Amino acid sequence: MSTFQYLLGICVAVVTFVIVIEMLRRRRLRERHAAWWLVAGALAIVVSVFPQLLDTAAGALGFDVPINLVFFVSLFVLFLVALQHSSELTELEAHNRAIVERLMVLELKLEHQLNEESQ
Repeated sequence: MSTFQYLLGICVAVVTFVIVIEMLRRRRLRERHAAWWLVAGALAIVVSVFPQLLDTAAGALGFDVPINLVFFVSLFVLFLVALQHSSELTELEAHNRAIVERLMVLELKLEHQLNEESQ
């Protein structure tokens, strides 16, 4: 690995980590959504600073090519993010359904009261 590639890897990992922290600070990203991105950013920084760790981990886990471990871990993190978002979407849909049902009951009660008053 050339010095340029080494420094580029470190810079990209640090910039990614800083962007996530800045989005948290500006409240553009919630903590529970940022957790996986912070983990991924921290792992990227560690692997960028100590690339031999990637070789060691890849060998220990049975990956012939270390970059395959990076792709596997990246896909796994993205899977966890998608799973978290699906879970939250399910909760929001249930919450919205409950709100709509309560609104319909209130509208029916109001309509019933208006009909009684007009008679």
